[in-house]
Amino acid sequence: MSSTKHLRRPVLACEIGADRVLAARAADRGRMVESSAARELAPGTVVPDLMESNLRNGTALRDAIASAMGSVEARSHDVIAILPDTSVRVVLLDFETLPSAPEEAEAVVRFRLKKSLPFDPEEARVSYHSHPNGKAVRVVAAVVLKTVLEEYESAFRDAGYNPGVVMPSMLAALGAADAERPTLVVKVDPRTISIAILEQEQLLLFRTLENVRGVTITGEQLAEEVYPSVVFFQDTYSLNIERVYVAGIPESASAASALKNQSGAQVEDLVTASQIGSTTGSVPRWRMAGVVGALIS
Repeated sequence: MSSTKHLRRPVLACEIGADRVLAARAADRGRMVESSAARELAPGTVVPDLMESNLRNGTALRDAIASAMGSVEARSHDVIAILPDTSVRVVLLDFETLPSAPEEAEAVVRFRLKKSLPFDPEEARVSYHSHPNGKAVRVVAAVVLKTVLEEYESAFRDAGYNPGVVMPSMLAALGAADAERPTLVVKVDPRTISIAILEQEQLLLFRTLENVRGVTITGEQLAEEVYPSVVFFQDTYSLNIERVYVAGIPESASAASALKNQSGAQVEDLVTASQIGSTTGSVPRWRMAGVVGALIS
């Protein structure tokens, strides 16, 4: 959606959710988050949506960003801004070829996106990554309405920070996953369940589902929601899931048992103790997938 002009990736990340702001700072050296802080948001402050205004109280969000970022002792003003998954549409596209000129390639991608979006791609900011997929080219595109993106970017700038890199929560979280083998990543948020399947570090399936049960969803219920995506992947690619990562729920043990029974694969927490330092504060590890993945990828 937007990218920094600096050669060095920001060491700060801040995720906006419907219920909280979560900030984190990476260690100067090494793949680790060494400081984090969260600020709760009053209900209705942020209402994530693909097409409507997301910020109902921009002042409250600005203050929460400033407070959380101040708590992680931010020495830089460049930050990776992480947006709610329901504010961004992620689309996987396959092409026989793509033009080598970036402007021409983006035009082709935007043309194909017209069939996948409920709005005109010309009214949106499009960021995409392409990679070979057999004899074709696979494109992973993240699309957000310019009006929605500008709301979030303005909140960061009003708080004194430069959102040089902007990404949706689930794509950020994937940076914490080791996905050489066929890998399922499941991330639960209060309003959504995001599902990604990767193989050889390439994204093969991506879905964001409505979550009416919130973070109290049981392991069996989560496995039931995930099952159609697993079956679709197996039928499409003739591969079996070999590893499962889970994030976003406080009691991952029941989910691990249910998902292992369903897939037969090893189930692990997406965010591990080795990825965060001992001074990350009171933020629970299961909530940190977005900021950790963004900072260590």
